[in-house]
Amino acid sequence: MTGASTKSASSPYLSIIIPVLNEEAHIGHLIEQLPLRALKPKDFEIIVVDGGSTDGTTAILKDHDISLLTSGKGRALQMNTGARKAKGKILYFLHADTLPPRHFDEAIKQAAEQGHQAGCFRMRFNAYHWFFSFFAWFSRFNFLLCRGGDQSLFINRELFFSLQGFNQRYQIYEDNEFIGRIYRKTRFKVLPQNVITSARKYRDNGMFRLQYHFARIHLMNYMGAPPESLYAYYSRHIR
Repeated sequence: MTGASTKSASSPYLSIIIPVLNEEAHIGHLIEQLPLRALKPKDFEIIVVDGGSTDGTTAILKDHDISLLTSGKGRALQMNTGARKAKGKILYFLHADTLPPRHFDEAIKQAAEQGHQAGCFRMRFNAYHWFFSFFAWFSRFNFLLCRGGDQSLFINRELFFSLQGFNQRYQIYEDNEFIGRIYRKTRFKVLPQNVITSARKYRDNGMFRLQYHFARIHLMNYMGAPPESLYAYYSRHIR
């Protein structure tokens, strides 16, 4: 299958890379929404990298005009796989349950033209509760502690490969680890628009319980725990 932009452009400006694993409940809606939320949908390609879904994810994707790749399981591996196939000058990593803001493509392009090599959007959840509003509010601040993969990530192609992409040792926390390296390399840009991300993990695990375990994982990483220990903790406490 071909990317959305290949109909009119051999070299799209933006490559949207989406890792999936059993995302039949979300991926179809996201793929349908991307061109509707973009200013110039012909200027980007969509690359979805499946890590071995056993539900209807791949069947849904076959009905859409996107590039569908397969790889081993693990978001770091999947996103690196997508990046190697991407043609765009800017790579945009997006979770299957996160919707970008209106005209997201133009916002990213303007940021890149202003010299920003990497950045993300602010975030809000698709559920209304003071707890979600409180933590989403912090996504406006340009500190590494306030970053996460749910906010999506855009990065200049050359910078991505100079940093050797995502560290595939990480089964979780791969976004935070990579963004930490970006912060040390260049100035990171937080765009003022909001992505809308799913609160499903909070519903499944409990709001306070999940936030506690996320904080523990952040602390473990800060104290130097290896990625295998982070994943072992996550596997024991978060579903």
